[in-house]
Amino acid sequence: MYYAPKEHNPPHIHIYFQNETAVINIQNGNVMEGKISTKQLRLVNAWIEIHKEELLANWELCQNGEKPFNIEPLK
Repeated sequence: MYYAPKEHNPPHIHIYFQNETAVINIQNGNVMEGKISTKQLRLVNAWIEIHKEELLANWELCQNGEKPFNIEPLK
């Protein structure tokens, strides 16, 4: 998630994996932009489900110009 006030909706995160990049919708897990392998998308969507409340709270903080909290990364 970029820490940029007034980032465009819907709430989303940016994924970078090897040579793949994608923008993933937090609410439904769909790829909004870019391309990512099915395997990696499944892992990212599982991580989003585990941290969805934190991600959406961070989205609101960013929208208000506040620094987001750290969220445990995908391991």
